[in-house]
Amino acid sequence: MSNLHCRRVTRSDVAREAGTSVAVVSYVINNGPRPVAPTTRERVLEAIKKTGYRPNGIARALASGTTRTYGLVVPNISNPFISSMAHALQQEAFAHGQVLLLGDAGDDRQRELELINNLLHRQVDGLLYTSVDRHPYIELIQASGTPCVMLDRVDAGLNVSAIRVDEQAAAFQATQHLIEHGYRDIAIICGPEEMLNTQDRLSGWRQALLQAGLEVRNEWIFPTTYTREGGYLATQQMLKGRLPRALFATSELQAFGCLRALSEQNISVPGQLALVCFNGTVESEYNVPSLTAVRQPVTMMAKAAIEMLKNGNGSCCVQEFAFDLQVGESCGCSPERNKLKR
Repeated sequence: MSNLHCRRVTRSDVAREAGTSVAVVSYVINNGPRPVAPTTRERVLEAIKKTGYRPNGIARALASGTTRTYGLVVPNISNPFISSMAHALQQEAFAHGQVLLLGDAGDDRQRELELINNLLHRQVDGLLYTSVDRHPYIELIQASGTPCVMLDRVDAGLNVSAIRVDEQAAAFQATQHLIEHGYRDIAIICGPEEMLNTQDRLSGWRQALLQAGLEVRNEWIFPTTYTREGGYLATQQMLKGRLPRALFATSELQAFGCLRALSEQNISVPGQLALVCFNGTVESEYNVPSLTAVRQPVTMMAKAAIEMLKNGNGSCCVQEFAFDLQVGESCGCSPERNKLKR
């Protein structure tokens, strides 16, 4: 192997191969600022191909003031809803010529902080962000001057752009759907009570019960983590008392854990316990029984988030999206009506 291919190829190597100056090579690569004769341009392009030269992205970023990268920080990429949102964001970023760098906090707040610092040091053009506990490090990001879009609701006083659905209204509708089936004893498996989205979902559940003249039973509120294990353990706790007739799980993962715990006790869904959940994905459709679930329009939300980063003028922008209650079998609706379309 020649020495040329044992080290990083430089513009000087390209210039030597093409019989031109380094400046001319730069003009060809950067498409300016000075014009290059067509025949010379062809020689340079052929030399680039022959030498295998690749422009230094970091150097070009320093020169242009943009790295053509966005950072994405999420609590846990193993969550199907979060991974579906990450996929949609990656697709949209790529369509705009950007690379998306993923930071998975693994439900660890300290790791989340380290990921943000790392991405800021890489001078990403913008950050897309969901905090582990919904108490984000906004001051750190704003101090860096990096544009940021939150992917859920945050305290309005933080003055940060965000995309979101009305989670309180979504929880209300999901609970109301159970009420419309005639269920009166309705419990909830929710997230940690200090989290803003937990408070929204709890509030929607309460409002639906109160509007229907039903009792809000505190012993049927089961706070836990937004995980399969959390749903499993919360359901085991629920089974120690009187069984409700219906249940609202505030995440798809909690619903999956719940179904496992119910199955172990031979409790049928929806026969003995009807179930709806929040943040459903395609996984809900293929579950048995298929889950009735609130769905967020992740593709539309991803488009809006990338557009905010790309065209933001520094002002705060909050965009709210309509949600959809996708009816499955777990609530007691007819299976025939909800067969998967093939």
